[in-house]
Amino acid sequence: MDSRRRAILAASLGLYAARTFPQAQVKLPKIGLGTWQTFDVGNDSAARAPLREVLKLLDGNVVDSSPMYGTSESVAGDLIAELAMRERLFVATKVWTSGREDGIEQMETSFKRLRVKVMDLMQIHNLVDVATHTKTLQDWKQKGRIRYIGITHYTSSAYGEVERTLKAAPYDFLQINYSLAEREAEERLLPFAAARKVNVIINRPFAGSSLFRRTKGKALPPWAAELGIATWAQYFLKWIVSHPAVTCAIPGTARPDHMRDNLAGGEGPMPDAAARKKMVEYFDGL
Repeated sequence: MDSRRRAILAASLGLYAARTFPQAQVKLPKIGLGTWQTFDVGNDSAARAPLREVLKLLDGNVVDSSPMYGTSESVAGDLIAELAMRERLFVATKVWTSGREDGIEQMETSFKRLRVKVMDLMQIHNLVDVATHTKTLQDWKQKGRIRYIGITHYTSSAYGEVERTLKAAPYDFLQINYSLAEREAEERLLPFAAARKVNVIINRPFAGSSLFRRTKGKALPPWAAELGIATWAQYFLKWIVSHPAVTCAIPGTARPDHMRDNLAGGEGPMPDAAARKKMVEYFDGL
């Protein structure tokens, strides 16, 4: 994007150097919960039962959804309401459509499905019509309907556009992919977000399930125990959330035992830069 297009984008967002608002980095548990696929179970009571137990394990954590995730928003909203957990969770979702009115309609539906009066975080999914929705979200934030505004993407091919968008507006959150199998974000995007004090949520922390396929039957290094790592899931997650620019990671699961395992990846000692490098080298050598 050349300088003229960047100026047009900034102007379309209604943003000028004198018109910015302060961003505060948010303190959240290092491991949250994604709902893609795992919460898309509709009214199936048997499938909802373990999801209820997964949610019970959370306290202050991010629960992230999207209107593109089938019934996930409705299922999460129903279960959170049943458990009376709204005040104990950081509820996040996304807008994923084009046009101001369609965006407003979709977000109003998300409020109803998730059963919230105030959304903790509303994100513009994959930068779809980002300029239009940003203006709406700034207005809603000012009115107290949402607490924070963010943008998302899931692939390194979009990082250039993501960075340009972050330059054009003072977003509170960035959600992006990052894992031992997908490290491109650490080259420019994570340092850039840190410099701008943008909170970072990590999606695809297991690169789908490819990290587990790669490590199946392989032993953890003996020094992993020194970092409180007992499983490969904890190894992958501790490596991610120990990055100084990362706020939290949101692995998805429908199993309470996996949720406990994931949560442990955000607890205890965290690897420093030297340990993180050692973790990469061990993984690359498998």
